[in-house]
Amino acid sequence: QVQLVESGGGLVQAGGSLRLSCAASRNIFSINTMGWYRQAPGKQRELVATIAITSSTHYADSVKGRFTISRDNAKNTVYLQMNNLKPEDTAVYYCNAEIWNSGTYYYDTYWGQGTQVTVSS
Repeated sequence: QVQLVESGGGLVQAGGSLRLSCAASRNIFSINTMGWYRQAPGKQRELVATIAITSSTHYADSVKGRFTISRDNAKNTVYLQMNNLKPEDTAVYYCNAEIWNSGTYYYDTYWGQGTQVTVSS
């Protein structure tokens, strides 16, 4: 199991930057995949970016070139650097962890409580 706590959200003007942090309650070195998702009002939760145990990354097309996901295993923390923010990036951002369960042969999914990001035009 793991508990995830996000921080770093806030209000920023279009074109500005924010860095989100996701602190995990355990060593993240062995967590298969960690990522960031977001949910805007009235919309479904969508993937923003993921980083695998190999440090390979994946981004939604809408954030490529503007957002960067990274992980610091020594601090048990995953970051999302968001640059050139747009009003359409406004959403609650959630941290996610996928951990292999050798008992069920499935990945267990964990979520943080979310942090609000609001981008004004």
